[in-house]
Amino acid sequence: MSSDVAIRCEGLSKRYRIGQQERYKALRDVIADTAAAPFRRLRSIVRSGNSANGNGSEIRNPQSASRNSHIWALDDVSFEVKRGEVVGIIGRNGAGKSTLLKILSRITKPTKGSAEIHGRVGSLLEVGTGFHPELTGRENIYLNGAILGMRKAEIDRQFDEIVAFAEVERFVDTPVKRYSSGMHVRLAFAVAAHLQPEILLVDEVLSVGDAAFQRKCLNKMQDAGHHGRTVLFVSHDMSSITRLCERALLVFDGRLVNDGPAHAVVKAYLDANVGMAASYEWKDEARAPGNEVVRLRRARVCTDDGKPAESFDIRLPFKIEVTYEVLKPGRILIPNYHFNNSSGLCLFAVQDTVSEWRYRPREVGEYTSTAQIPGNFLAEGRHIIDLVISSHVPSSTVHLCERNALAFQIVDSQEGDSARGDFTGQMPGVVRPIVKWVTEPVDLSSAARNRID
Repeated sequence: MSSDVAIRCEGLSKRYRIGQQERYKALRDVIADTAAAPFRRLRSIVRSGNSANGNGSEIRNPQSASRNSHIWALDDVSFEVKRGEVVGIIGRNGAGKSTLLKILSRITKPTKGSAEIHGRVGSLLEVGTGFHPELTGRENIYLNGAILGMRKAEIDRQFDEIVAFAEVERFVDTPVKRYSSGMHVRLAFAVAAHLQPEILLVDEVLSVGDAAFQRKCLNKMQDAGHHGRTVLFVSHDMSSITRLCERALLVFDGRLVNDGPAHAVVKAYLDANVGMAASYEWKDEARAPGNEVVRLRRARVCTDDGKPAESFDIRLPFKIEVTYEVLKPGRILIPNYHFNNSSGLCLFAVQDTVSEWRYRPREVGEYTSTAQIPGNFLAEGRHIIDLVISSHVPSSTVHLCERNALAFQIVDSQEGDSARGDFTGQMPGVVRPIVKWVTEPVDLSSAARNRID
């Protein structure tokens, strides 16, 4: 095996029995099981003897056969990750992403195949994973460091930074069972990231934390990659994947179906109609949004040449097309579309103020109103559209308002010709326009002479 490979999976598979939950044992569970083992064996011998003498009867559930079916959470997954790579793992819920990280963290065993890990692993998979609830935050920091093979002096050097990062200074000597879920996540991530693991495995538990802490965690993972550590990051936030990772793995129904540059894999994932609703049709007029004047019929987000899509290159324009049916004539109707980000912040709203219908009453019939959004305008990430049709004359009336009607993804370019240029880190803001820049040289030596004169 090449010395630059940190993780290698070959034919990795995991089978679960439907209806049976796998239990992950802490140290105290292992001790309790060991103490109880002789009694379990004795009960087993007694039951066996009763059955042999005909005194026992085996009760079977007639439905047990149907509950013995299995599901492959992972099925023949193979890939390699080199040292220093930051790799995103994406896919819909239940695809097998978390199962993969649990195997790599040695929490669960694979049914078939192998996973080779070369390096010290820090993992953050579930809230509180790896913490003993009766121990304090301080004690859990030292316990986790010891499990990673670190000396006390090494942990001492990192301790203050861990506590400050987690923002738990006041509660560091409180048992973690009294921590909120947010405190659990902050401390767990701080421990996993600061105790110098060579491989960092992070599942999407960061969603429990607040937005500021999520940004801090993402920046920390980015720093880890820059310092040569290997990071595997599971997330449903495509903008975090494309910002943090150069490479991504797409898992679908337990299988690895795509492995390549993060932007290309994310685009393929969204284009495959997974997880986003960029088009919708209301076939039943009675259930369609609206009133006795107007009702929605169809809506979609599409490319500039009219092809429906779920994701769009940040540099290219796209369109919002909405078809609606006017049921009563004589109203001046104004379609308006409200754009929100995934946090619920309204970015902007547009309304049809330039078409020939601005002051013209509508006749009965179907209409399609299209708004074109320019390229290099919206920032990367997931965006949601509310559809509204209203009248402003003679008075303001909202005839329909369909919230969260459409959703789509903006994917930024890493080719250097978008507003981010050659920068690969986090760019703040909800819009990302390209603006005109002018930089002119100044003869500083001449200016200095003029000041002296």
